[in-house]
Amino acid sequence: MDPRYPIGAFQMDGQTLTEEQRHQFLEQISEAPTRLREAVRGLSSQQLETPYRPGGWTLRQVAHHIPDSHVNAYCRFKLALTEQEPVIRTYEESEWAKLSDSVETPIEVSLELLEALHRRWVILLRSLSKSDFARTARHPSWGPVTVDWLLAQYAWHGRHHVAHITSTRERMGWT
Repeated sequence: MDPRYPIGAFQMDGQTLTEEQRHQFLEQISEAPTRLREAVRGLSSQQLETPYRPGGWTLRQVAHHIPDSHVNAYCRFKLALTEQEPVIRTYEESEWAKLSDSVETPIEVSLELLEALHRRWVILLRSLSKSDFARTARHPSWGPVTVDWLLAQYAWHGRHHVAHITSTRERMGWT
């Protein structure tokens, strides 16, 4: 297993999801805060300083990265839903992970942020129509993407990073 992709790399054929896929991905986004909280439960401060792979982020940085990324995702969804194919900003994830709020802040702060953000995000997602999921945004690296594609991407993203933590726990015998 490649420790960078414990659940595999993101893949999506096309830009449109079925209703069943939308429901599945929406549930994964809804469950992400609980899954993260379960993944870090009982980890000591020393364990949180363990990189999930050689040269990778620490588990603490991973736990802080998820809400960083999902705050950006939430804004991307709202832009796609309110503007005509907006260009969405990228950000330097690796630089954000070095900032003091990702290195020194207790992870409980990010767990609470993720829970509140996802409650609101799921309300938005559950209100969308089929045509809303077809709306597009333009990412500088990915090109034009639909709201469906973004839904699949961020459902995967939450599972991907939770798996970094759970696979490290398993590898280290911290179960």
